[in-house]
Amino acid sequence: MAGKEVLATIREDLESRVGQKVRLRANRGRKKILERTGILEKTYPNIFVIRLEESKSPERRISFSYTDVLTNTVELMVEGESGIKKLGAKH
Repeated sequence: MAGKEVLATIREDLESRVGQKVRLRANRGRKKILERTGILEKTYPNIFVIRLEESKSPERRISFSYTDVLTNTVELMVEGESGIKKLGAKH
């Protein structure tokens, strides 16, 4: 049951950052790493959505599960007063 508590903590951390600019680093497998900047747009019970900032005309959104953050498949970083903070990490 401790896993559910950790996922709930990650979700609460991300919910408090909705609307903020984040840096995303996602491991897509087979040596494919996605690094982008975007806005944390919305959180849902099992996933969260990031709107990517790209120069291409259509807006692009990408979603991940909280488990992806827990397993470090996805890393989210936000800049604050005290520098860059990794979201979802143990404090």
